[in-house]
Amino acid sequence: MNDILNGADAKMAKSVEATREDFAAIRAGRAHPSMFAKIMVDYYGTPTPIQQLASFTAAEARVILVAPYDQGAMKNIVQAIRDSDLGVNPADDGKVVRCVFPELTEERRKEYIKVARSKAEDGRVAVRNLRRTAKQNLEKLEKDGEVGKDDVTGAEKRLDGITKKHTDAIDEMLKNKEAELIEV
Repeated sequence: MNDILNGADAKMAKSVEATREDFAAIRAGRAHPSMFAKIMVDYYGTPTPIQQLASFTAAEARVILVAPYDQGAMKNIVQAIRDSDLGVNPADDGKVVRCVFPELTEERRKEYIKVARSKAEDGRVAVRNLRRTAKQNLEKLEKDGEVGKDDVTGAEKRLDGITKKHTDAIDEMLKNKEAELIEV
């Protein structure tokens, strides 16, 4: 039973971390390199994460410089950034790609808040799915006669506590992200 609970706790923690990474990709005022984390570039026919192909520098609050390690990949990097949902038009000067992020409008901020809420809900759904799987495993142990009903009931209460801890962490991250997005 402890293995089931510990496994569920570890997987839920990974879901919370994935949600945290999703939130980092949502822009709030300042531009930062983690916004590029999900972008894949076609590098000699292979989809490759952009972090493996270039270094990033935050030159100013709304400007990111992308310096490709291989100048031959420049055109594909520019295309991948342009096709992404970052909302920037990258400029290529031959050595670096300059990404200037526009000032956030009220409408765009509200859009980003909706995106953040959607990502938070995805995270909570993942945690609840892991809870359901762990609960089914506990019920299977009881059905197989390996543990008693009281043990399973106690384990389910602990599982509910673990689930609440992780969903509360996601809710707290969402609250912080919303506050960050609203701030002008």
